[in-house]
Amino acid sequence: MLKQEIFYRFIIFNLCFATLLAIGYLTPRKWGNYSQTNCTIPIYISNQGIHTEIIVPVKNEYFNWNQYLPLTEIGRDTNFEYKYLSFGWGDRAFMLEETPTSKGINPVIAFKALFLPTPSTLQIQGYLVFPRKIETKCVKISAENYLRMVNFIKNSFQLDAAGNKMKISYGYHNNDSFYEAKGSYSILRTCNDWTAEALRKAEVNTPLWSTLSSSIMFHLNSGCECS
Repeated sequence: MLKQEIFYRFIIFNLCFATLLAIGYLTPRKWGNYSQTNCTIPIYISNQGIHTEIIVPVKNEYFNWNQYLPLTEIGRDTNFEYKYLSFGWGDRAFMLEETPTSKGINPVIAFKALFLPTPSTLQIQGYLVFPRKIETKCVKISAENYLRMVNFIKNSFQLDAAGNKMKISYGYHNNDSFYEAKGSYSILRTCNDWTAEALRKAEVNTPLWSTLSSSIMFHLNSGCECS
């Protein structure tokens, strides 16, 4: 009888937990009409399967990323006339060691990433043309909200004593690199939670529970969709 009671409590606990996650997944942080005014700047969110990244134009009339992060430093490729940059935040060990050619996920690294606060990194990737081979979704935001999001991304870089960004290594391809980042990665703050935080700075709708990339894509809305 005791084992049966424990089993039932275990089932009830898991059902309640799954229900809470489902509610968090499906519930937006904003309700009703929240349209922005002067929606002039398109931003894109890419879904890499379990990981989301923010894609922005290298420059517009409001901000030039090349003045903050020289394009010549981003990749091995000498053709650095990038038109777009993507920013993704995540667990340092996982992102540096689990490359696209890896045969499988290292369970030790995955366990540490989920259940221990671990160092983070920012992956920056440049694109000569807009990437069409990955799933992306576009929204438009105002210049004021764009600059808020830009400041959030800039403040995610860990700087040295002299105020310089610290490059860890080149990335998986010829057009990306990893940089030291602020904050610790864990199941309580994942790569997708970082993306959601950036989007909220720009007044873009996000889910209550933003750990999964699909929940970010499902709720992504600024009130001004791209044409």
